[in-house]
Amino acid sequence: MSDISPVHVIGGGLAGSEASWQLASAGVPVVLHEMRPERGTEAHQTDGLAELVCSNSFRSDDAEGNAVGVLHEEMRRLGSVILRSADEHKVPAGSALAVDRDHFSASVEKALADHPLVTVDRGEIGGLPPEEWDSVIIATGPLTSPGLSEAVAKLAGQQSLAFFDAIAPIVHKDSIDFDIAWFQSRYDKVGPGGDGKDYINCPMDEAQYEAFIDALLAAEKMEFREWEKDTPYFDGCMPIEVMAERGRETLRFGPMKPVGLTDPRTGTRAHAVVQLRQDNALGTLYNIVGFQTKMRYGAQTEVFRTIPGLEKAEFARLGGIHRNTFINSPTLLDGTLRMKAQTRLRFAGQITGVEGYVESAAIGLLAGRFAAAERLGQNPSLPPRTTALGALLSHITGDADAETFQPMNVNFGLFPPVEPEITPNGKRRKLKGRDRKAAMAGRALRDLDAWLAETRQAAE
Repeated sequence: MSDISPVHVIGGGLAGSEASWQLASAGVPVVLHEMRPERGTEAHQTDGLAELVCSNSFRSDDAEGNAVGVLHEEMRRLGSVILRSADEHKVPAGSALAVDRDHFSASVEKALADHPLVTVDRGEIGGLPPEEWDSVIIATGPLTSPGLSEAVAKLAGQQSLAFFDAIAPIVHKDSIDFDIAWFQSRYDKVGPGGDGKDYINCPMDEAQYEAFIDALLAAEKMEFREWEKDTPYFDGCMPIEVMAERGRETLRFGPMKPVGLTDPRTGTRAHAVVQLRQDNALGTLYNIVGFQTKMRYGAQTEVFRTIPGLEKAEFARLGGIHRNTFINSPTLLDGTLRMKAQTRLRFAGQITGVEGYVESAAIGLLAGRFAAAERLGQNPSLPPRTTALGALLSHITGDADAETFQPMNVNFGLFPPVEPEITPNGKRRKLKGRDRKAAMAGRALRDLDAWLAETRQAAE
């Protein structure tokens, strides 16, 4: 294997780390290029590989009724280093898979550093990779360096799309008033490593909620530069004050919904509830769920301390906002994530127009497998369209409308419909709700296992 030329992976985030792991696991040498600490970004705080810059949650781990939970399980079955590290360093989060961000990043970095086929090269790639690099995966994420971003846009013959992504604040647990706040997961649901009491809940009555909305709307916000003003937000990371601008009740049906939660002081449901989720293994830090924001720091402290239970909150990190970039993948990429204009280049992660940690890592996983197969003289095998991996890949490489292409989380709407169920009397019954999701999830994992078996047999 020593005579195999390396594949170069640019970007040491979740996608680049996963792509590198998949390549090395297949016996292909990798050079992983990460520009930090030589060049920092607006969002990263460390130079660690696979740093989580926003939430610490990988969202639902339900592989029977949630599309991202299905994606988790598919990636586990494909030997994902990201899911392995997440499982090793999970923290209680109800039915979600959340991690201690520092231990998670350190685990991924150690796995790569310890692998004999992985070389980590610290330094910026300021333009298109050298011509002699005949196989490259660009996994630079939403914070691609300007030089590389401009080079890619020029090669594509069009401008990259862009949107704003906001970061939620993190609170020190010991500054929360538990005479007001209480522990409870919604509907007392128990998830990975949890006990049904995984979230801290801060209740609001109607007057407190209305005052909070007023404060949000009046708070001083960050001003954008002229060239940024028309950049849209991605709905999955909508700043809380932007949600409030859409209607005073919007937050009560979003991140502040009170359903499934009972205030132990009153025995009733509050008008609205702010939830905080554990952010580190020690349980000393909690992030405010769904509270991404573009408010200025001083305004954040003032507004968030009006939340009952957070009057004396101390913040380990305040919220922030940064501009994300992504390419128009349905137009630019082929089915194995190669750039049509220059097939030595593959793309992976958020830059392809997927949204979310898991989705980014998943596209990195596929890019790594495709590049490895190509390097080993094999034909890259695409995952079935019925799997979460296949549905996500198909969406960004052709199914999405190129004219309206926007970042997308994995969801069952991307999966092909399931066949109606045949009832005992021979009639066809269309599956709905939880039954439909369970059928799609079951089909996805069965088809993934069959594809894996075929892929291994073909490689032998």
